[in-house]
Amino acid sequence: MSTQSSVIAAVSTALAPAGLGVIRLSGEGAVLLAEQVFRPASKTRRLSDQPGYTAMYGKVYDREGEIDECVALVFRAPHSYTGEEVVELSCHGGLYLLRRTLRAVLDAGARPAEAGEFTRRAFINGKLDLTRAEAVMDLIAANGRLAAKTALAAREGAVYRRLEEVKNTLLGAAANLSAYVDYPDDDIPELTPETLGPQLAAARDAVRELLDTYDAGKVIREGVDTVIIGSPNVGKSTLMNRLAGCERSIVTPIAGTTRDIVEETIRLGDVLLRLADTAGLHATEDEVERIGVRRTQSRMDTAALLLAVFDGSRPLTEDDRRMAEKACCQNAIAIINKTDLGLEINEEYIRSLFERVVVISARDGNGLAALEKEVREAVGINGIDGTEPLLANERQRFCAANCLECLDEAIAALNGGMTLDAVQVSIDGAIAAILELTGERTTEAVVDEVFARFCVGK
Repeated sequence: MSTQSSVIAAVSTALAPAGLGVIRLSGEGAVLLAEQVFRPASKTRRLSDQPGYTAMYGKVYDREGEIDECVALVFRAPHSYTGEEVVELSCHGGLYLLRRTLRAVLDAGARPAEAGEFTRRAFINGKLDLTRAEAVMDLIAANGRLAAKTALAAREGAVYRRLEEVKNTLLGAAANLSAYVDYPDDDIPELTPETLGPQLAAARDAVRELLDTYDAGKVIREGVDTVIIGSPNVGKSTLMNRLAGCERSIVTPIAGTTRDIVEETIRLGDVLLRLADTAGLHATEDEVERIGVRRTQSRMDTAALLLAVFDGSRPLTEDDRRMAEKACCQNAIAIINKTDLGLEINEEYIRSLFERVVVISARDGNGLAALEKEVREAVGINGIDGTEPLLANERQRFCAANCLECLDEAIAALNGGMTLDAVQVSIDGAIAAILELTGERTTEAVVDEVFARFCVGK
């Protein structure tokens, strides 16, 4: 990568026709460089004379002449996103106009920004730690209210602050250990399991609590692989269409209409469900149906959540019972459907097998609120309001797991009567894991990997 002092530029809005588009420049001399392509409407004012957080109206030009109207926003170092001089040129959002304006900026001496380079510079300049930087992309990629809220909390430092508390506790313990080991003759209180143990236990509990949030955070960000199962004609496709908000699956009174898997991504409240409507589970001599049943059984084995649908308007069949006895051993919600036709099903039997049961009418939409509540419970996000610190990715989870392992070792060494040197080695390992997680001490390769998944303009 080129030196950080060079001015970088990129289109920071989507490369699609829009009302507005933004070209962002960052680096020492960004304002002077932007002045080569931007001319303010007022002949008596210059862009380079403007203080930070100010805007000027004018036009942008290249060697061929006028390109477009433009508003130039100036941010002065260090009070900008990257901590450097930043200029944002806001033009009309036509692709031709944006590309021509960017080319003019590059011809004036800027170089194209690499993926995530603006945010990388913010990290290098101390504007963001690595957890906040990663939250930027999570915020951009957020697929719903809760995903956006948790990403925003991380962007504002929720994870970093929690880890900072743990780090400060461990640094204090390490300092006391060093003093006690290095200066045994000085008047330093003796360190024992009774004095040091509670500090390490508190740190361990905080890290374990963070680790316990990982699965819920992953559900919020990525959604849940969900499969709708049931015997033929119990209303699986009607439920699929109701949740999708459109006629995604074919619905007829004829059993076996759905012979292959129909997939759709839908949102149920705050939960994204990667939903698959499957062929009805039943014994059949039809070879095509048998292939569909085998595919359904295969998807059942790998799904994170099963929606097991039963026709509530009739008694249970043998196919229903076989399906129920298999599905209840997985993370499943039993859905008693067709309440609009009256209930004839043995509801007590269903409730004896399944922890979560809802009674609905997929045709009318009754009971969907109860289904949403049960889904939140089943995927582990009930009670999460989005302000909690949640680990965002596998890199963070790996570092936190290493930290927890070191803390367990430190507590075991302390309680086992091992030397304080051994305890300190484990505490130092826990501190190193936290510093790697936040990016305060990490390798260039890790930083490269983090920012490689960013879009160019961010």
